[in-house]
Amino acid sequence: MSRVEQAIQRAHDAGRSAFVGYLPVGFPDLETSIQAAIALAENGVDIIELGPPYSDPVMDGAIIQEATTAALAAGFRMKDLFTAIRAITAATDVPVLVMTYWNPVLQYGVDRYADDLLAAGGAGLITPDITPDAAAEWIAASERTGLDRVFLAAPTSSDERLELVVKSSTGFVYTVSTMGITGERAELDRGARTLVARLREHGARRACVGIGISTAEQIAGVSEYADGAIVGTALVRALRDGGVPALAAVARTLATGTSSVRSVPEN
Repeated sequence: MSRVEQAIQRAHDAGRSAFVGYLPVGFPDLETSIQAAIALAENGVDIIELGPPYSDPVMDGAIIQEATTAALAAGFRMKDLFTAIRAITAATDVPVLVMTYWNPVLQYGVDRYADDLLAAGGAGLITPDITPDAAAEWIAASERTGLDRVFLAAPTSSDERLELVVKSSTGFVYTVSTMGITGERAELDRGARTLVARLREHGARRACVGIGISTAEQIAGVSEYADGAIVGTALVRALRDGGVPALAAVARTLATGTSSVRSVPEN
């Protein structure tokens, strides 16, 4: 199993779901973003998801867009991503996935990006805007380096698309709880449960649900049927409003939701 798969399995062995926490790199500055990611690892997060700032973040909600815009304005460069990952992985064994739009990877060079990510200690990529049938170069690079490739499945995905996503993904399948941009929602769509069930039918061993999850109660609900829950906006807001101490407190509270009784099949 990859490091990401092992992290999910360790959570399952402890009787809980996995907690995946997202933060943008470079917000509010590079060093604070590094300390923030380490704080996640120290306060219940099983997998860290880092988002390099991007000038056209079509999937990001207002709070994450605000943070990534600030990071770009402060001078974020791609090399800072690998600097951050190197520092984070030196301080914690929690695996670090990069959530990135595809164009920056393409501009950097797919093989070069994979090699630099591996050298920095990264675990793989989550790629929200490229589908497996268009990702042959990345699939080849990930197989060569052993990096995880996490593709997205949406409620609107056809069975043929889900089959391809399951076959092509490693680590886990990123299960989109609802259509639209990231952010917090009072209720998760019932479609998330249905989508995870469809993914299981197509052979998915690990499915983590993201988009709109912001409370321990929502994590507990997701934990009943999925392998993990992904939280972004609530964590970014905490970092923005109260710095690393507030972020740590929110992460601890959210982590309490992972201990809900799990009814999904053991891997």
